[in-house]
Amino acid sequence: MKEKETFANILPEYGRRRLLMFADSIRELATSFSEMDKPLEDVSETSLEESSQDDRGDVLWQRRMQENKVLMANHLQEIAGIMSHVAEESRRFSPVNEKSYKQVSQALKGINLQLKNVYMMENESGFSEISLQIRSIKAGCAITAEEIGDVISVVLNKKLTASVNNPFFIDLDWKTFYYIEAPRFHVLTGVALAVKENEKISGDNYAVFETEPGAYSMVISDGMGSGKKACRDSQMIVELMQKFMEAGYQKEMAIQMINTVLLAGPEAGNMSTLDFCTVDLYSGFCELLKIGSAPTYIKREHLVERISAGNLPLGIFNRPDMEVNRRRLQDGDYIIMISDGVLDALSQGIGEDMMSELIGGTDLKNPKEIANAMLKFCIRQSKGKVRDDMTIIVLGLWKS
Repeated sequence: MKEKETFANILPEYGRRRLLMFADSIRELATSFSEMDKPLEDVSETSLEESSQDDRGDVLWQRRMQENKVLMANHLQEIAGIMSHVAEESRRFSPVNEKSYKQVSQALKGINLQLKNVYMMENESGFSEISLQIRSIKAGCAITAEEIGDVISVVLNKKLTASVNNPFFIDLDWKTFYYIEAPRFHVLTGVALAVKENEKISGDNYAVFETEPGAYSMVISDGMGSGKKACRDSQMIVELMQKFMEAGYQKEMAIQMINTVLLAGPEAGNMSTLDFCTVDLYSGFCELLKIGSAPTYIKREHLVERISAGNLPLGIFNRPDMEVNRRRLQDGDYIIMISDGVLDALSQGIGEDMMSELIGGTDLKNPKEIANAMLKFCIRQSKGKVRDDMTIIVLGLWKS
């Protein structure tokens, strides 16, 4: 008997309609902000300087209000877009055949789990997903969602990985667990750090995280100066960037919002770099978004490509200049991200070239070992002195 395929929304119809209604209302609010944004009279810089202090302050205040309205309108449009996408998100799904169902049920029963249903789905990217509705037969079950993935991978002869949104343990209540087809590639990362001399805390901050299976991200932010203030600024950027990405924001909108937070800060000079890299473990493509950051290096055997940014850090202009580079990675490639202090430790003027030679000449394979070797080399080159905070992240990519 042929399995019946259905293309349906993930959300129940009532919840989907409510979410779309909320999205529409937020769009209307965004439109109202845009309509309030009446253009100011054209005022040249010369006439602004010649005007009185009160008039000049009034014009500058109006400009700031105008910019904030535009940002708020864009922010609301982004939220509405995310809500609409979630509401319309759908999957093509069908129950597995009777033989597979019995095999999965029997395998789960062997580890004290009961199966209610199992569906095979196809997500928007064309990759397979499996949903299982299961519960524990007895209390105190210590089986994890990840272990379930290993079991059904064997039964269905398809390598599956657990969704990041799954509950960690299986309990006595019926719950639905999702598993997605494992990516073509897997990664290992290594990090090496050094704090500037006479400072207790680094002005650099970083994060390495997955927003969902197959979407791997790395971010480094170097706060201007060193110590607590630099750390506070760069930490805020890294944490907000991670939260925005996990919430589903577009990178560009997330960065614009972070930049506005820096500009609106109580202190002047809240400038920080942003180096953001995403790797798609299904396609092998990586995207590098750089704002005032040090170069990133891509190593393929002994060949090294240097990707530099010619723009200024966040917190200077109302609309930051974003440089985006896209590359297709291959099995055995490495991505090396660094903060400015790494190059500052090398010989003046030739640090970028020296770093390319160092990376290309290494035969080390483990990302952690590569990062540590690079850091030790830089400290030796600066005669044991750490003139600035240093952060090195190395990602290695291999076929699964």
